[in-house]
Amino acid sequence: MTTSLILNVIGPDRPGLVNAIADRATAAGANWLDSRLANLAGQFAGIIHLQVPDDNIASLTHALHALETHGLKISVTPAQSAAADPAARTLQLDLVGQDHPGIVKEISHVLFARGVSIDELVTECVEGSMSGGTLFRATARLHVPASVSTASLRETLESLADDLMVDVELDSPAGA
Repeated sequence: MTTSLILNVIGPDRPGLVNAIADRATAAGANWLDSRLANLAGQFAGIIHLQVPDDNIASLTHALHALETHGLKISVTPAQSAAADPAARTLQLDLVGQDHPGIVKEISHVLFARGVSIDELVTECVEGSMSGGTLFRATARLHVPASVSTASLRETLESLADDLMVDVELDSPAGA
């Protein structure tokens, strides 16, 4: 039997961190399934999904925690299977506009109020080439229940976008 584990990793960024984690995972017979890793403001931050033989969970956990002496903080959590909603669909939300506080709060509130789950959210601030100001960009993969129409969700998000002075697009993800 195998168990899915989720690793949360954070610490000062330096070369070799992914290699150190991968070495320990491989030594425990783990399969690296999925991950999101980034350097955020000088900190290495990551979420990693591993499939591990049950007999090796304790040794892997111990080996990963040994990395904490190098400045990393690592938490190991057994994954929980979410109940699948066969009628739900995936949509992609793209947003861009002048950066200001509250954009993520307002968008996430609208989604939450309609039972929409954010499966993945990637945000960044970049210098605007024409405006000279800072632009906020977000891309989100949304898990939308069947009870929420795409047209209704799009209309609500476009109305909010006008208030926030941002542009939004809501479509099926590329390749879907």
